[in-house]
Amino acid sequence: MGDGALSLWERSSTARVMPSARPRKLAKVPFVELADGRLQGVVSSGSDARRVYVSSVEAGSYAFTCSTNNNRPCGGGRGWFCNHIRALIGEAVLQYGLERVTRYLKVEDPADAPDVHSLTSAMAGTRPAQGDRSTAAQVFSRFLRHLAYLELDPSTAPVPEMQWFPTTRAVA
Repeated sequence: MGDGALSLWERSSTARVMPSARPRKLAKVPFVELADGRLQGVVSSGSDARRVYVSSVEAGSYAFTCSTNNNRPCGGGRGWFCNHIRALIGEAVLQYGLERVTRYLKVEDPADAPDVHSLTSAMAGTRPAQGDRSTAAQVFSRFLRHLAYLELDPSTAPVPEMQWFPTTRAVA
């Protein structure tokens, strides 16, 4: 938001957690988010279980990037959306809903995108440019941070790095 206005989540001390629009399986796309003006996430490799790709599509321009977690470029796509980008878009629609993803990515005419395939085709039809791969490290780092929370044992004890969050009750 270039005009100096802050979004609701930037002005508040908490972020609202929205449930998935539909259940999704995390094996292919374990991490997807709408953040920093991009749809971005981590997509598992179809050929190597130890390899993941960090993929993103920029809102408005649809500039895209896809590279391994070691910042090696994806071998697919060749100037068009690769299968990793297509999987990311599909999972984003499951997570956030078609309308929200379409609006976030600034698809010109949402009526042209009544489903995931149409949405992907509408964006790919513009022949999007390659985006800036320098953001991949940030996305992958956030993914690893989310994974670390999954490894914690269930507990009601506070998580040290989250103690700065305000509480609703007074601490004695």
